[in-house]
Amino acid sequence: MPLKLKPLAEQVIVITGASSGIGLATARRAAKAGAAVVLAARNEDALRAICDEINAEGGRAHPVVADVGNAEDVEKIARAALARFERIDTWINDAGVGLYAELVNVPHEDHERLFRTNYFGVVHGSLEAVKHFKARGGSGALINVGSILSDIATPLLGAYAASKHAVKGFTDALRIELEREKAPISVTLIKPSSIGTPFSDHARNLMDKAATVPPPVYAPEVVADAILHAAAHPVRNLTVGAGGRQLVVSHAVAPGLADRLFGIVVPPLSRRKGAKAVRDNLYEPGDDGRVDSPHVKGRKFSLYTQTQKHPALTLGLGALAVAGAAAFLGRGVIARTARPMVARAVRPVLVRAAMRRPATAARLAVRHPRQAARLAGALR
Repeated sequence: MPLKLKPLAEQVIVITGASSGIGLATARRAAKAGAAVVLAARNEDALRAICDEINAEGGRAHPVVADVGNAEDVEKIARAALARFERIDTWINDAGVGLYAELVNVPHEDHERLFRTNYFGVVHGSLEAVKHFKARGGSGALINVGSILSDIATPLLGAYAASKHAVKGFTDALRIELEREKAPISVTLIKPSSIGTPFSDHARNLMDKAATVPPPVYAPEVVADAILHAAAHPVRNLTVGAGGRQLVVSHAVAPGLADRLFGIVVPPLSRRKGAKAVRDNLYEPGDDGRVDSPHVKGRKFSLYTQTQKHPALTLGLGALAVAGAAAFLGRGVIARTARPMVARAVRPVLVRAAMRRPATAARLAVRHPRQAARLAGALR
């Protein structure tokens, strides 16, 4: 059966971690787009207030109090969604907790609890969603919220980074298995950069100062838009924010140097002035109900994220960039040395865009054969 996802207005969407931050921003945006939302979190009071707000504005929202680290609670989420709305079209695993500390100072039980939520919460939610999609028939979307730290590591958030690496490995392996079965299920990993949510206040903090996230910081709504794009359009990965992507690229190019720089730069950028939060959400619900951090404001737009959502635009912009660079570097010694560097930098972007939208790439080539030939020559 071919994979075909419904428009948001026709969907029933389950969102875990919906009581604050990215989950709450996603819930509000999904409901405004017409989707019915099933919101899960540990904080009953915050959940009910959020659902009352959405329903009062004409949306459709249903709360489920659940701890995603408990498989039985996750099954309860699915049962509640089916009882209230009769089906599930998209399942979003967003619930997560944080822990600021050097790894040698992290108590074993805290490390284990973090993985219980961040990793096993994703495992429980993913398997429950896949079970439902297969039993129901038809297409479905599974969206797991990882992090830019799914690709790199960082000091002071080592346990968190390890859990997000595990989420990436699980998500990729599950996608391969579903593709082998030809199951019509879209599996997406969302990888946010630093986001201006209450994360740093909710996280357990064993440092001597209040915690924050390093710049550049993006608004939670940028992540919510990426998540909802994946709910309606099959996509493998979406990285939110060029800032985080640049860190990944720098680590891939020069891992030793990047390790040293991260060790020097990240710790001071992870601390802020002011009093530390008096409570955290590692074991118990936090002070929920907020989308944004009270200490840092995020950028409302990411061009890099937008280009990933619209690969045809990426293809066009990349072609223009190569054409412009080729014209500028068209002759002499500069051309012989710089042109290959430009081609190596742009080639993966164009190839990835063309593979995502082969029909669009073919149409562009047919309409502009001369430019396509020049582009192909520049990228040899």
